[in-house]
Amino acid sequence: MALGIGDRAPEFTLSNQYGVKVSLSDFRGKKNVVIMFYPFAFSGLCTGELCTIRDRGSDFINEKTEFLSISCDPVHSLKAYSEQESFTHSLLSDFYPHGAVADEYGALFEDKGFATRATFVIDKEGFIRWAVINGPGEERNADEYAAALAELA
Repeated sequence: MALGIGDRAPEFTLSNQYGVKVSLSDFRGKKNVVIMFYPFAFSGLCTGELCTIRDRGSDFINEKTEFLSISCDPVHSLKAYSEQESFTHSLLSDFYPHGAVADEYGALFEDKGFATRATFVIDKEGFIRWAVINGPGEERNADEYAAALAELA
């Protein structure tokens, strides 16, 4: 299913790197949400992108915004990855059913078993306000989704 600007973001509940359930609806009416799908924990390009979020934390994780990174990796891998890289935001596991959330967002390479590099900016009411889907080897520009967030109240 192709999601577009103005569509309601599909609801989900996934476990973060500490096994805590996180739902998109947890933030409805409270915060804008950036959802960033990425292929694999511990891989070079993914680590670079997530370290950018860590290093620019106040741009993406603040009183108005929550940042959720989603991969098809299991929770235990995400915990080790988060600890190794000192990530301060939620890394969510879309491990089982494998890639179900990535698939709902049009970000799953089903034949390869991983999510591509897709980012969605979702407003406080749960609607997609900005999106980009890149191939697995195409790095995203964090300035673009920071700019999209700056436009939201």
